[in-house]
Amino acid sequence: MNTEFVNLTAENLPDEHLCCIIRSKKLHPGVEAKRQWLADRLGEGHVFRKLNVKGTVFIEYAPLETAWVPIIGDNYYYLYCLWILGSHKGKGYGKALMEYCIADAKAKGKSGICMLGAQKQKSWLSDQSFAKRVGFEVVDTTDNGYELLALSFDGTTPKFAQNAKREEIESKELTIYYDMQCPFIYQNMEMIKQHCETNDIPVSLIQVDTLQKAKELPCVFNNWGVFYKGKFVTVNLLDAAYLKRILDK
Repeated sequence: MNTEFVNLTAENLPDEHLCCIIRSKKLHPGVEAKRQWLADRLGEGHVFRKLNVKGTVFIEYAPLETAWVPIIGDNYYYLYCLWILGSHKGKGYGKALMEYCIADAKAKGKSGICMLGAQKQKSWLSDQSFAKRVGFEVVDTTDNGYELLALSFDGTTPKFAQNAKREEIESKELTIYYDMQCPFIYQNMEMIKQHCETNDIPVSLIQVDTLQKAKELPCVFNNWGVFYKGKFVTVNLLDAAYLKRILDK
């Protein structure tokens, strides 16, 4: 097991491989957007820790107060993403990264760590069964099956902001809230724009570009939220088939 991990810093960020997307020498717009997003976050205590390989083995978390999610609580970390892919799975890297996050939270006197989950695991959310095995518990829920999981060190718990439980907007057209944290968002947006343009489907794409906008969102959010016919649909990024299923409802 390779145990050489790297934390991104302002100094190494321009040169480090961002392991969400294995890329060639050619610049990927989504990766560069993520790099810029991270550059603006690192000074806020945001942590991106990765295995020192060109692969997908990383954890990403931040103080809840500055995390771009409509979750409120005092002195917590918010875990955005813990992702291990391909040949790196099953080698203990997820455990090592989670243990690092927990140790970091305790060393900084945090009250605990929280993350977004769902009654039915969503493909774009971290593995909640793994989180529950290390002690995370459901501390809040929404009407459509999303859950807030927390590992509390002192008995306090965070909660969804009240606006996140609204799950309705006035507009009936396809509406997507997004930020540039995930490198896959850029290409997902391009696919959606193209599909909607080709099929003459009105779509509203709303960039969440400030912390305040994120905290005031009308739905749960990790970096993406889809509405259609005024109702919240999913936090999952969409492929063409999933988009078609939503629009056919």
